[in-house]
Amino acid sequence: MTTDQADSGSKSDPAEGKAQGGGGAPNRERSHGRSSLRRLLDFAGPRKVFSYLGCGLSALSTIAGLGPYICIWLAVKDLLAVAPKWSQATGIAIYGWAGLGFAAASVMLYCAGLLMTHLAAFRSASNMRKEAVSHLMSLPLGYFDLHASGELRRTIDGSAGDTENLLAHILPDAAGSFAMILSMPILMLIFDWRMGLACLFPILIALVCIRVMMNDQGQSFMKEYQDALVRMSKTGTEYVRGIPVVKVFQQTVYSFKAFHEAIEHYSRIARNYAMKICHLPQTIQMTALNGTVVFLVPVAILLAPGQSDFTSFLTDFAFYAVFSGMVPTAMTRLQFSSESFSKADDALNRITGVLSIDPLTVAAQPKHPKSADVSLDQVSYTYPGANRPALDRIDFKVPEGGMVALVGPSGGGKSTCASLLPRFWDVDSGRVAMGGIDVRSIDPHDLMGQVAFVFQTNRLFSTTLLENVRAARPDAAPEQVMEALRAAQCMDIVDKLPEGLDTMLGSGGTYLSGGEVQRVALARAILKESPIVVLDEATAFADPENEFLIQKALTKLTRAEGGRRRTVLMIAHRLSTVAHVDRILVLDGGHLVEQGPHRQLLDAQGTYARIWSDYERAVSWKVDNSPKAAAGAGQNPAGPIAGEKHVVPGVGPFATDSSTGDSDIQRKGGEA
Repeated sequence: MTTDQADSGSKSDPAEGKAQGGGGAPNRERSHGRSSLRRLLDFAGPRKVFSYLGCGLSALSTIAGLGPYICIWLAVKDLLAVAPKWSQATGIAIYGWAGLGFAAASVMLYCAGLLMTHLAAFRSASNMRKEAVSHLMSLPLGYFDLHASGELRRTIDGSAGDTENLLAHILPDAAGSFAMILSMPILMLIFDWRMGLACLFPILIALVCIRVMMNDQGQSFMKEYQDALVRMSKTGTEYVRGIPVVKVFQQTVYSFKAFHEAIEHYSRIARNYAMKICHLPQTIQMTALNGTVVFLVPVAILLAPGQSDFTSFLTDFAFYAVFSGMVPTAMTRLQFSSESFSKADDALNRITGVLSIDPLTVAAQPKHPKSADVSLDQVSYTYPGANRPALDRIDFKVPEGGMVALVGPSGGGKSTCASLLPRFWDVDSGRVAMGGIDVRSIDPHDLMGQVAFVFQTNRLFSTTLLENVRAARPDAAPEQVMEALRAAQCMDIVDKLPEGLDTMLGSGGTYLSGGEVQRVALARAILKESPIVVLDEATAFADPENEFLIQKALTKLTRAEGGRRRTVLMIAHRLSTVAHVDRILVLDGGHLVEQGPHRQLLDAQGTYARIWSDYERAVSWKVDNSPKAAAGAGQNPAGPIAGEKHVVPGVGPFATDSSTGDSDIQRKGGEA
């Protein structure tokens, strides 16, 4: 997130504010009136029929799985009928083979059903990821300032994984459990309806308990639970990236308060749900299901005295006692399927939330800019969820070949101004134009081709140096890449790499320093050969050696072939880099408060003159560890002034001298 966003009160979810791209239609229209399962199966496309087939086969598998129990009951009944003359029970072998056939059929049907549901689940998860990533590619780049990579990864990859598990395993198991629950009343009531009712009573209790746990409060928990997972994933990613800082300063995880609070929040939600919502109904459910025999035995005792055929009654009782053991399995599957459906519903809503963000609009008849001048005409913009505008009626023009710098206090709107040019965001009012054409009327690919960016921080891909530079222009020849690297002062980098341009960078390869990464990023921008260049303090974090090389590369970047100047819009915090530009624009609080050349703004004694004075005082500080400086420490409680020495407790004595203009920290007789 840029400083401008933070200071303008930006919140984390642009979907709660306004559209991100300016009114485009969502990638895929979805009706929230339809069931979540149907909406989910839409992602499987033609393969969704496999889900229906798989569920049907799973239901048949469950019904076939009841066959062996019936065969065992028939076999036991025949044996008891001829006891003790066991040899007269001639149907035992038939029942045995029939039971084996039912068992084999059940296994084969279940495997075939899982094969079908997996085909649909894999296609659904794949299409969900592809569609979400494809839609992300169509969103304004500013969207990614407001959404951390850990959050997006959890939303897309985690949600697809949750729905994949639902379609592949939970859905067929739920179909089988549902088939069992429907067939159980028939099977249990057909032999002895009284003992059958005793076995069905615990099922009714379990269904009521499941309903209680999955009520509105349970659904609300599932959303909070998934929100907590997303938050923990987001802050966890940030923590991992900050591990070097933690180790350098010998801190613990508690130094990352956000990560620690996310873990505690997740733990608190899970604990409250388990103890406050699920504790009692889950206890009752498990007791009822696993204690079916408690309901069955009293009924059997009451019925036994009136039985004329006690042997047949005993056989029926044995059947119900054995068959009741299947009840907990079926109900447990059904309970887990209910939980998975809630989780998948929340995951689907998250994916749909991403897909519902308006993409960057594309003009029906895009125009191509004929020149490289840039203008902002009465532009106003407010970040989604912010309580005040980041820019308010900004109006200026950069002629073709001109060099304009944006300066001002933090949060003044500098980065926002620069980000509106390549449509990181679209303006609320006014217009941003390139070559006299509204940037919204230019094809986004064409627009990005017109602008080269160099930011404070840049990232390299985990691939070769050649491909990293060629990312700016994929069709560039290796010779052109080498020329861009030479112009960006990168030949020392190429020379030290073991395989030159073909050396792998990043994970599993060679790592470059921050200044070297910045120079490679400059090589990308040079190779792109765009007529407009946006520089966001490209030398902010460079060491003196790299800063000198970067400045030389920037000189090359701002010049096109034939010596023509490119149009340059630069954001500057180090004011020494803007004294030579054509015009300086001073932004403060989202307003353009001053503009003009360096000397004219100094003479005006306004905002620019004040920040220039602060800058001069800041760069003229230098370390002084002399005994004289130490003796004079603390004599000026009002703070250091020009030419006066001052000791900072725990740091060492400093002296300022505005006459030198020296911007480097100088070591004198000790370590800074």
